[in-house]
Amino acid sequence: MKRSISIGSLILGLALSLPAQVVSRASGHTAPSPEAQKPRGRAVARVNGAVLTDRDLLREMYAMFPYAQQHGGGFPKAMESDIRKGALRMIEFEELVYQEALRQKMTIPPARLDQAEGEFRGQFHSPEEYRQFLQTEFNGSRTRLRRKIQRSLLIDACLQMEVGDRAKISAAEARRYYEKNSARFEHPETFSIQSISILPPQPLTEQGRKKTRQRAEAALRQAQATKNYEDFGMLAERISDDDYRVVMGDHKAVARSGLPPEIVQAASAMQPGQVSGLIQLGDAYTIFRLNGHTSAGKASFAGVERQLLVDLQKAKYNQLRAAFDQKLRKDAKVEEL
Repeated sequence: MKRSISIGSLILGLALSLPAQVVSRASGHTAPSPEAQKPRGRAVARVNGAVLTDRDLLREMYAMFPYAQQHGGGFPKAMESDIRKGALRMIEFEELVYQEALRQKMTIPPARLDQAEGEFRGQFHSPEEYRQFLQTEFNGSRTRLRRKIQRSLLIDACLQMEVGDRAKISAAEARRYYEKNSARFEHPETFSIQSISILPPQPLTEQGRKKTRQRAEAALRQAQATKNYEDFGMLAERISDDDYRVVMGDHKAVARSGLPPEIVQAASAMQPGQVSGLIQLGDAYTIFRLNGHTSAGKASFAGVERQLLVDLQKAKYNQLRAAFDQKLRKDAKVEEL
């Protein structure tokens, strides 16, 4: 999982004991309730002797599940265990990366550290708000705050060097992937339709069949009078009996194999924007508007290149990051308490 250790994330990570209004204004999020946040500075793990606390863990849990504010500052019971495990694994990884950055004697230029500190300070709404934060979290020590910011920058820099720079994918690599996996870029023939369905009552009687036919013929007249997507969709919302009525009857693009033969036959002879006649499917009737028809084919490299580069780079990043994690853990002493 890729997640930049940004300076902005420090606000929630560090300010777990700040008044709610300060955290809310500085981070753009509602602070968790006092009942939901109970970090005591208790050790939850040791990484080569370095202690990680429940404050570090809670910060990461909020980063992984930013919707906690919608749950009163807590986490859904069904998800909390998995969120905690993932967050614990992440803070262990961050500490290992930080220790690796120190081992390699990586440094942050003073000018970059000054810039990052300025960016962090600029997220507060007033000098007083910032001073309150500094006093609460660091006993007023700017030096301690700078060390925390420097740690985040070193983690980012080490990750970029060991993973980010190596994860880059060239256009030539993307093209080779495209040619080697050509089947992935083939697409079937599809029809984009909106439907109006008239379903018979149950139990079905002869009288019910007649009434269903009458309703269907009336629906057809109204459908053929519609002028565009919105008109047809609004009509579907009012009179259709199928579940697609809640989305204006829109099925989006459906493969030829996913449609009844009667609809495929009718759609193949239509132009986008046209409304079909009445089509009987068993004891039910349907009317559809054809919004689009795409023949089977293969997407061109030019058409998929941008997204393919993103997808391949993301996959390579995750692979390299997992390998880096394994490498760092191989000779490390990680204790979960």
